[in-house]
Amino acid sequence: MSTERVQGRRQFGHRARLAPTPAQARLMDDQAHAARTLWNCLHDWWTMLPKDKRSLSAADVAIRRARQEIDWLGVLPAQAAQAVLKTYFQAWKNCWDGRADAPTFKSRPRTVMSVDIPQGRDLHITRVHRRWGMVNIPKVGRVRFRWTKDLPVGKHATSENRITGARLVKDALGWHIAFRVQIFEAKPEPHTGPHVGIDAGVNLPLALSDGNHQDHGRPPRLPDGTADRDKWLNPREKARLLRLERRAAWRKQHRRRGEKTSRRLRHTYDQIKQLRARATRRAVDWQHKTTTAIARQYGTVVVEALTITNMVKSARGTLEEPGRNVAQKSGLNRSISQEAWGRTVTMLTYKTARRGGALHKVPAPGTSLRCSACGFTTPGSRQTQAVFACKNPDCGWSGNADHNAARNVLHLYRMGLALVPAAGRAVVRRPRGVKPATAR
Repeated sequence: MSTERVQGRRQFGHRARLAPTPAQARLMDDQAHAARTLWNCLHDWWTMLPKDKRSLSAADVAIRRARQEIDWLGVLPAQAAQAVLKTYFQAWKNCWDGRADAPTFKSRPRTVMSVDIPQGRDLHITRVHRRWGMVNIPKVGRVRFRWTKDLPVGKHATSENRITGARLVKDALGWHIAFRVQIFEAKPEPHTGPHVGIDAGVNLPLALSDGNHQDHGRPPRLPDGTADRDKWLNPREKARLLRLERRAAWRKQHRRRGEKTSRRLRHTYDQIKQLRARATRRAVDWQHKTTTAIARQYGTVVVEALTITNMVKSARGTLEEPGRNVAQKSGLNRSISQEAWGRTVTMLTYKTARRGGALHKVPAPGTSLRCSACGFTTPGSRQTQAVFACKNPDCGWSGNADHNAARNVLHLYRMGLALVPAAGRAVVRRPRGVKPATAR
């Protein structure tokens, strides 16, 4: 990739909510099922063939023949079928290079329903008014979508600024379209804002070293001390979710072993998924707004290099050495997972870079135990999860524990202890046929 392209062109995705009619929704469902079935047929065909007869051109011919002989595969557009082949072949390349496991069968209940539209010229996007736009979906027709971001369409579309494609994705809230946008923009000027250290916590989501803490106003725990896994729902939605979960449990216990799930139970599960998806959407919305405000205000953002997978490990232990406080650790793990610290760091990384800033990481050990005022680590200073009181007789500083950790994070960066990113590191490839140590 040339230096001009790195500095000038930017590719990103924009997701918008579709508002299809019931007939259009059924057509998109049929296309998604056809795309998943085509993947499974291609996988069976590829694995049964001898290795010397496997090729991309032979797979292309097999897909064309399958779409001609099987009527219900014809609902999938030809370009979407070619996208399935391209994605499948790329999955094998990732496996051969040691970056992922081998592609497998896609089951219906566990696979996200999606259809790819590889060419942007087929979309014919137009803006109806301030809140809605229209997009053309092959073999479906014109579908409305929520217009929440200015897109390079119409007279604003050029060879540099354009939409290169899209992807239809269905979740619990319905169908969405993810546009692949390419724009040309000038290299941002260096951000002259102040430096700030950020500590991610449970009681205080984002504690900043200058005291400008970011809180979403939802307590992580209930009055009885248990973790609140539904904190992004209002009381009415929480009550409805509890009723649905009890209804699903009651209907499930009356189902015999091996019996097919009833339509009523599946409908109850769909209602639960809708509430969960609504809570996730609100959490992601808060993260986007908060990280955008931080990237605009500060030029250098410093965070801890946390290994979240190790932090959320279970404390159950083994039969020989059982763990302690397993229930409390499980509640803490749920609270950490709900805050999605890794997603926050990812957002801060690209948003600060777009505005000329930078994000740095410092070692995490000791940041919550050291006093940011005197610099000493005295046993017993971290009294509770939210209170830090220095036990040094010459200091006696006290305050929020997360605020203290954020000041220590910024101090480590100013001392030159920022970690160097592993850029340009060679990809370690494993021999073919050797399974990785961990699954994807």
